[in-house]
Order: sequence, then C-alpha cells, then structure tokens
Amino acid sequence: MLGEKFDASKLELKEQVININRVTKVVKGGRNFRFSALVVVGDENGHVGIGTGKALEVPEAIRKAIQAATKNVVSVPRVGTTIPHQNRGRFGAGKVLIMPAKEGTGVIAGGPVRAVLELAGIKDVRAKSLGSNNPQNMVNATMQGLMSMKTVEKVAKLRGKSVEEIKG
Repeated sequence: MLGEKFDASKLELKEQVININRVTKVVKGGRNFRFSALVVVGDENGHVGIGTGKALEVPEAIRKAIQAATKNVVSVPRVGTTIPHQNRGRFGAGKVLIMPAKEGTGVIAGGPVRAVLELAGIKDVRAKSLGSNNPQNMVNATMQGLMSMKTVEKVAKLRGKSVEEIKG
C-alpha cells in the first residue's frame, strides 16, 4: 500500500535542499551550464515530498524543485515517534534499510536519508544506506521504503479483522 497523495496547500511545509548539481551540455558554440536541485519538503508531522528542478540559475532551480516537491507530498505512517516496522526501500542502485528505534534514540541516518526522515516527522529511527550513495537514488529509495509501510490498523482493515485479532 503506497502512501496517499493529498493537497499540500493546507500544510506548513519546511524545505531542505539536498543537492545542487551543475549540468553541462556541450553544443556547437561551446558549453551550456544549468543547475539541477534536489529538495525535500515536509511538515514534520507525517507528510513529506521530494522534487527536482533545473534552471540556468541556482535560486530558480531550487524554486522549481520546491514547487515539484509540494505537488508530490505523501503521508507517512508513524507509530508514536517511530515507524511501524523495519523496511527496505530500493530505487535504482540505491538501497536504504529503515528500522524502528526506541524513544529517545533520535534520527540515526546519513545525509539525504536523514533529511527525508526528519521532515517526515519521524523522531526515533535508524537507517542504513546499502547501495549507491547518489543523493537522488537514496532519497527516492527512502521515500519508496516509507510509502510501502503499513500500520496494524491498515492491515486489519485490509483483512477485514480487528486490530486485536491481528496482534493476537
């Protein structure tokens, strides 16, 4: 079950720039330089989105990326301050293992994965990057892992049972 997309205009989103990259296109008259930006937005309360933008100047690329990320905001299942269960996200060669942690642990994750988890509002979690360290793939793998998580309530509803029957 993937996280549900919904209208982000009602949310107070914070943004964080993950990566800015200079892209070069060689043409007949020389080289064309552009900038691509990777941005994560979230309300630190269970909603997060990622987006990319490309433009001739860095601020414009960031603005476009924020706009794209706002359109892709999804809800992330949480149990208290952590995640419902361990999960592995994969996107391209990027693999991310996300594990729940006890309260007070904090966010133990590296680079781009940390930004996504913090802006999603997950306070106690451990994460390990297993594959590529490309920021784009790591962020997408993290999002894929978060969106494929299920809460006990969701599983119970899908099976047509009560939460008590599932927990046993």
